[in-house]
Amino acid sequence: MAITTRLDLRQSQALVMTPQLQQAIKLLQMSNLELADFIEQELERNPLLEREDAGEGGASAGDGAAEAGEAAEGGAAAEAGERPRQELAELGGDALLAGGGEAPLDTDYENVWDSDRSGGAEPDSFASWGAARGGSFDEGGHSLEQTLSATVGLRDHLIRQLNMDLADPVDRVIGAHLVDLVDEAGYLAADLAQVARQLGCGVERVEATLARLQQLDPPGVFARDLKECLALQLRDRGRFDPCMETLLAHLDLVARRDFANLRKLCNVSGEDLAEMLVELKALDPKPGLAFDATIAQPVTPDVIMRPHPDGGWQIELNSESLPRVLVNTQYYARVSREIKSKSERDYLSEQYQSANWLIKSLHQRATTILKVATELVRQQDAFFARGVQHLKPLVLRDIAAAIDMHESTVSRVTANKYMATPRGVFELKYFFTASIASSEGGAAHSAEAVRFRIKTLIEGERAEAVLSDDRLVEILRGEGIDIARRTVAKYREALRIPSSVQRRRLKSLVL
Repeated sequence: MAITTRLDLRQSQALVMTPQLQQAIKLLQMSNLELADFIEQELERNPLLEREDAGEGGASAGDGAAEAGEAAEGGAAAEAGERPRQELAELGGDALLAGGGEAPLDTDYENVWDSDRSGGAEPDSFASWGAARGGSFDEGGHSLEQTLSATVGLRDHLIRQLNMDLADPVDRVIGAHLVDLVDEAGYLAADLAQVARQLGCGVERVEATLARLQQLDPPGVFARDLKECLALQLRDRGRFDPCMETLLAHLDLVARRDFANLRKLCNVSGEDLAEMLVELKALDPKPGLAFDATIAQPVTPDVIMRPHPDGGWQIELNSESLPRVLVNTQYYARVSREIKSKSERDYLSEQYQSANWLIKSLHQRATTILKVATELVRQQDAFFARGVQHLKPLVLRDIAAAIDMHESTVSRVTANKYMATPRGVFELKYFFTASIASSEGGAAHSAEAVRFRIKTLIEGERAEAVLSDDRLVEILRGEGIDIARRTVAKYREALRIPSSVQRRRLKSLVL
């Protein structure tokens, strides 16, 4: 081997991650919220991109739905040979993605009966018809927005009752001041002596007003601690007897599950104590939260799945989560004729290529998501038809082989993506579960289905026959599931179910 300097020529192949390819991979694993934020940044950065407004003129980008096809053999899944239809955004220029069928928007407005119009008079225009139907925003007309219900808060709810129940003006002032001191859970966090000093009245007057306010709806409001809140609710139900009063006085024993001492203190049998605990559990420790106006934001699904009228499943992309952007080719053509310097021409060409690549990447992302979702429905048809106990074991490799893609691509598609199904909203990752072998040599069982079966068995056990982990293994093996005891214990702990010893102790104490 000569140690000298020489010049060699070699030919090789290598995969280079271009910026465009990196962007496409990044878009594929984004959630709909992350994608919307990314599109907003691109709209601010690229002057050739613009948001499509379906309400104005111009080429429409469609509704974003993509129909995957019908399922074969009694609703299994969409046909493999049918290509999904996409309507997402313009690809640049005059090219549009292949559109689906138009919705049957053939409503005959002349055939709508209107009690406000006399005789058979026809509306002169759509605007006049809308005004006659109460859809205008004129000062004299009635709009649909005026019929929307408003959310009533806890304070407004209490003030309305206060004005009806308290006739004395002084009591109303005291009551209004106490209402302002109530927190969102319905508790009164204030010192009555300090309230009396602020209002310039006696403490007895404040306590008497508070006693009347504690009778308002919801029961338990204006309580100063948990014991008083539960007592007010029991009084409203007519169940505040001496035994319940003693039970409320020893809530610390209830928290420690010291049922033996509770039976002695309350002087009741185990069956009566169990009924008292059930009744106590049915009470609301925070009655004011029922008037909480905070709206929980649900998960926005990326894919929507519906039963097809002719059988099978219809799968389409959620148009609300799809970005609506297009390339303004007219602006590009006008600007390209006016620029003269090479730097400006290079900048415009770069932005035009970037915009077109973004549109293409969005189209590819939507197509890939729909393709993976369609195959998931085909593979897990038994789950959608009969429930979680029929969930099949599935890995990324199975879907990748069926749709001729790499496992990493399927992993990126299923990350942070959700599908709305007749059984609820599920993350696409939910349908991938490990397999548990069958003891009879048949098909393997899904780990999620086995967890569901363990939970069902434990919920149905009797107090005198608590199922141990070994007994669960015997039952599952009798059903053809080859599972080890440590696996049953792991699944039980994941479901936050106590051990058989703890469950037996709790049920024996209650009985």
